Amino acid sequence: MAETFSPDDLPADKAARYREVAAMITSVVAGETSHTARYATAVSLLVQAFGPRFFWTGFYVVDPLKPTELVVGPYQGTLGCLRIPFGKGVCGAAAASGKTQLVKDVHAFPGHIACDSRSNSEIVVPVYDAEGALAAVLDVDSTELAAFDDVDQAGLEAICGVLLTA
Repeated sequence: MAETFSPDDLPADKAARYREVAAMITSVVAGETSHTARYATAVSLLVQAFGPRFFWTGFYVVDPLKPTELVVGPYQGTLGCLRIPFGKGVCGAAAASGKTQLVKDVHAFPGHIACDSRSNSEIVVPVYDAEGALAAVLDVDSTELAAFDDVDQAGLEAICGVLLTA
């Protein structure tokens, strides 16, 4: 149950931890119709499970009135960028390509948008709705260089794959 969640109860192995968090998110959001509630729940559980490595964790949602822009959604961390056009920065690249962006050094990423200069690495994962349309991207930043790897990518992709369909 989410009310009794403690990061200390999660496995130390990162892949196993992601599986546990994914199961928790799926359980908590099952039947919930609000995307905002789903996103907020995912952010909260991810930050609790993986902080402080997850310096900034949140969603940028496709704006239905400006469908080539992302607008900040639920997040935890320092002030985020309010809007990001598709194709700009790491989030925009994920939105435009529909593919996860795993960036070990954001300062080497062409066109990186520095919402917070303390961020050094980033992973951005697309989120699709039940009809297969891009709904959002999950953005996780770290102050560490190369903070994310293939295990993070697989774990976050699994979570994002069920986030709006569970």
